[in-house]
Amino acid sequence: MTIDGGNLFAGISGALADEQITTLLTATNLRIERIVSHGHSSPPGFWYDQDKPEWVIVVAGSAAVLFDGETAPRRLRRGDYLRIPAHARHRVEWTDKDEPTIWIAVHHG
Repeated sequence: MTIDGGNLFAGISGALADEQITTLLTATNLRIERIVSHGHSSPPGFWYDQDKPEWVIVVAGSAAVLFDGETAPRRLRRGDYLRIPAHARHRVEWTDKDEPTIWIAVHHG
């Protein structure tokens, strides 16, 4: 039996050229990631369209996520979460420029 642990806030640098994605757990039909963004957003015209549902929570910082068909992005602050059904097209409009935004993403199904 292996017992694994860590800290969600460890290993985060102040300035990131790209988002930092770390897989925390993988199992059958499950992947949990820590995503660190710092002023990042989806490229112009890009939409996520994922085959599996996702549950995401912001544990630090803030961000805005726009869903296809909605007129305004949903602003997320610390503690806010979203359940994103499979194939719900969405994009990250912005993430906090003043501090890292730390997300936990649970891909399942």
